[in-house]
Amino acid sequence: MGPSNQTSTSEFILLGLAESPERETLLFSVFLCMYVVTVMGNLLIVLAISWDSHLHTPMYFFLANLSWVDLCLATNTIPKMLVNLQTKGKSISYSCCLVQMYFFHFFGIVDSVLLAVMAYDRFVAICHPLRYATVMSPRLCGLLVGGLWLFSCSVSLTHVLLVARLVFCGHNELPHYFCDLTPLLRLSCTDTMVNRIFVLVVAGMVIAAPFVCILASYARIMVAVVGVSSVGGRRKAFSTCGSHLTVVTLFYGTTIGVYLCPSSVRTVDKEKAAAVMYTAVTPMLNPFIYSLRNRDLKGALRKLIQRKVALSP
Repeated sequence: MGPSNQTSTSEFILLGLAESPERETLLFSVFLCMYVVTVMGNLLIVLAISWDSHLHTPMYFFLANLSWVDLCLATNTIPKMLVNLQTKGKSISYSCCLVQMYFFHFFGIVDSVLLAVMAYDRFVAICHPLRYATVMSPRLCGLLVGGLWLFSCSVSLTHVLLVARLVFCGHNELPHYFCDLTPLLRLSCTDTMVNRIFVLVVAGMVIAAPFVCILASYARIMVAVVGVSSVGGRRKAFSTCGSHLTVVTLFYGTTIGVYLCPSSVRTVDKEKAAAVMYTAVTPMLNPFIYSLRNRDLKGALRKLIQRKVALSP
């Protein structure tokens, strides 16, 4: 059997975020609180949009999908890290590592491209309001989200298959808190050129291209808003886009730094800090960013909570 389809490594050691054991208790408490807030916040967004018929519009349909993806992205990485911190165990099996890497890329790709879809939705709503209901039809929204999930599935599976052909021998310590692709490639004792080329191609398709589409959409939106004579109309247009722009800044600010910047300016600590931002901090903040600036969503959340309180014994 050739080296391309075997591995001598049955598990990896996740070194985590803490450089000393004394910090692990603090990290466990912080990330546990962050994860609980992430789960509760994103679930409330999904439930509120699902139960309130007034929010059954394309904008909130995409927002519900974004909240669900953020919840899954955090769940893929944080619980394992919490278990490792609590049990002092740092190992993850080879197969579980590949599964975690698959879902990390799967939900990360959906998150990235979905932000571009949401920008396009805002562009149509503001620049072509009379055609909005026709253009953003339920069928198109379903096709966009369904096609995005299928695309993400195929790209993530390709990543896993390319990693599965590598040989890992000797050193098996990952300087990370989950199985990320970049540090994993550094451990391989075989040629990873094909993997690195594919990473660049995928980064261009799912990070650079959506980001350019977002910039183009908001450039058109800015032109349209400046042409609005009413101050109230301009304020309303900016308020509907402000939350999305904040989320875009948080997400792309970190992912571009990790995947599109030259490797010479990246360090392990910077990669881990960026990973914390888009796997823990951003999914936790997104529900607050969208709900605090959205009157309809705040009303739906209030009714949902009041209903739960009324039904509780």
